[in-house]
Amino acid sequence: MARRWLPWGGDSSGQRPRRGRSFRRTLLAVLLPGLLAVVAGEVWLTWRTAVDAADAAYDRSLLGAIKSIDANISTESGGLSIELPYRMLEFFELTASGPVQYRVATEDDLVEIGNADLPRPAEALVTGQPYFADAEYFGIPVRVASYARMLDRPLGGQAVAQRVVIQVAEPLTLRSHFTRRLVAQALTRDLVLVSAAGLLLVVGVSWTLRPLGRLRSEVLSRSPQDLRPIALRDVPTDVQPLIDAINHHVERNRALVEARRRFVDDASHQLRTPLATLTTQLAYALREPDPERLRDALAALKVQLDETVRQTNQMLMLARADSAELRLEPLDLVDFAAGVTRAWWPQARDQGIDLGFEAPEGPAGAEEPIVVAAQGGLLKEALSNLLDNAIRYTPGGGHVTVRVSLQPPQARLAVVDDGPGIPRDERGRAGERFFRASNATQSGSGIGLAIVRSIAERHGGRLEIGDGAAGRGLEVALLLPLASHATAAIAG
Repeated sequence: MARRWLPWGGDSSGQRPRRGRSFRRTLLAVLLPGLLAVVAGEVWLTWRTAVDAADAAYDRSLLGAIKSIDANISTESGGLSIELPYRMLEFFELTASGPVQYRVATEDDLVEIGNADLPRPAEALVTGQPYFADAEYFGIPVRVASYARMLDRPLGGQAVAQRVVIQVAEPLTLRSHFTRRLVAQALTRDLVLVSAAGLLLVVGVSWTLRPLGRLRSEVLSRSPQDLRPIALRDVPTDVQPLIDAINHHVERNRALVEARRRFVDDASHQLRTPLATLTTQLAYALREPDPERLRDALAALKVQLDETVRQTNQMLMLARADSAELRLEPLDLVDFAAGVTRAWWPQARDQGIDLGFEAPEGPAGAEEPIVVAAQGGLLKEALSNLLDNAIRYTPGGGHVTVRVSLQPPQARLAVVDDGPGIPRDERGRAGERFFRASNATQSGSGIGLAIVRSIAERHGGRLEIGDGAAGRGLEVALLLPLASHATAAIAG
């Protein structure tokens, strides 16, 4: 089969890993289009405002022309007559930059003066209210103002007075030019402002992200062995939760590295002497010609080998207790402790030890459950180590009791014996690695209580050592948080 080579940093498909998005690009990609959209909306509003302002100003001028014409309408002769204010119309044509058309007529169009073909209003006129509309007059866009009022007297023998309609139209050229110029000015102003805002945005984003750049340089400059927490100085508040999470991860890695280092140190410390002893005993056995003495040497070699295996297993258990992943589950401590105690009855019987179990009773006389959050495998190792120590150090005919009790918000799992115990002035060191009491008579490595303390602390509890029953022997207890308090205790 041909050997396949994978590209560095890729997978078997040959694709390069996807890079994450840049803060700077993301911010600019979101903010700049939004800023341009705001400017576009502002330009549209400016255009609408300019159109409305131009219409209002020029429409007032148209209405002024209508009022001037209306002031010169007469019905004295029985008909409709008008004396046009030509000077006013000439002046109006100058301001309108083009010809001005007008029309004065009765509502029934029987009497009509001026430009008869001016576009009629699209809506019915309300007496006394002007009406303005855009229209075309011979292909030229115009603005037409229309106004209607009642005549003072009927015309031509009519029974009732009629309404007269006055219309004035001007070309849209000047007002369109005015509107375009106003919008162009607003657009120029807005483009200058958005350019300045965009430049400030780019500079502000770059300046804001500078602490992240310094943080990156600081982390990259560290050696692989440097597992100190990242300092929070000069770090933006929004980034501090991320730094806290990184520091938490770094602390866990530091603890893992420290646990591995301790394990290597412990192994080299504890196994060097037993292995040297085994080598010496084996060399002696190889040189011994006497079968009886050879058998004794091999028996001693086996005892030493068993002790070395036990010490090795204890060190492996201690390393596991320090660094193993903790998966907590609800555990009935009473039922659990009773089961572990029953498993040790044969060994206690062989040593002539009375091994008992005590737990609080409920109202019906049955043992009352006490639920803790624990990992059963680790807790079994802790209780087994306590029972092993108690049974080994308690003389024949002695008593060992496993006792479960409730001390809210904790549960208490204790092993009580009437053996030699630990001197009071040395109990403060109990639980340290390789510590052995001065009155210890059995062989051992001093790791058992260290395992128990590590497991208790991993569960958010603690190790407690005191006198046994009636002041004799020793009581070693694990205080574990109840299930409802376990998460807070471990997090603390």
